[in-house]
Amino acid sequence: MMKITLATYLSLDGVMQGPGTPREDTSNGFEHGGWQFPYADEELWTYGEKWFAEADGFLLGRKTYEIFAAYWPTVTDQDNLIAARLNALPKYVVSTTLDRAEWNNTTLIKSDVQAEIAKLRAGPGRELQIHGSGVLAQSLLDHALIDELRLWTYPVVLGSGKRLFEPGRVAAALHLVESKATSSGCVLNVYQPAGKPTYGDFTQDSRSPHLT
Repeated sequence: MMKITLATYLSLDGVMQGPGTPREDTSNGFEHGGWQFPYADEELWTYGEKWFAEADGFLLGRKTYEIFAAYWPTVTDQDNLIAARLNALPKYVVSTTLDRAEWNNTTLIKSDVQAEIAKLRAGPGRELQIHGSGVLAQSLLDHALIDELRLWTYPVVLGSGKRLFEPGRVAAALHLVESKATSSGCVLNVYQPAGKPTYGDFTQDSRSPHLT
């Protein structure tokens, strides 16, 4: 069975829009593009290569696909593991607007998205990786189709922009399986789903500061 993983970059206030370049995603008047660049450090590349080496395919939303397809095929150095994996491995793009996908080894998923992804997940392999692709990631989180979240949270507050966990997400609990602070001040947290949230009542606990 294939494990579906999500890797994404977040500001401290949860924004995932346009981390890489000023022109990456300016929709809704976003003016903070390229906010991740000042915090790029050795751990970013080390973990990136480690995880890309585990991929047997990629699952992408339309916008992320277009950004990747415009850049990564131009990187032909076979010693660049990330480029080599992205250019060679199967890529599945979820889009109702694309008519064709010309990047090598790319398949469009245009309908029955959850069912088609569930089929891919049930197949053989190690990881089917999502990078960025916020709208797709939100939908799959709501349908419990993501097995691991790799969240890079950076010490910057942007105040506006698209967020991974927008209001309206389906409630879910997560289990922290790995946490690391990098040299730039980023905190990398890896989570796995832990079912539905559980609840309690501090007024039933004699130690509670709410009772003083």
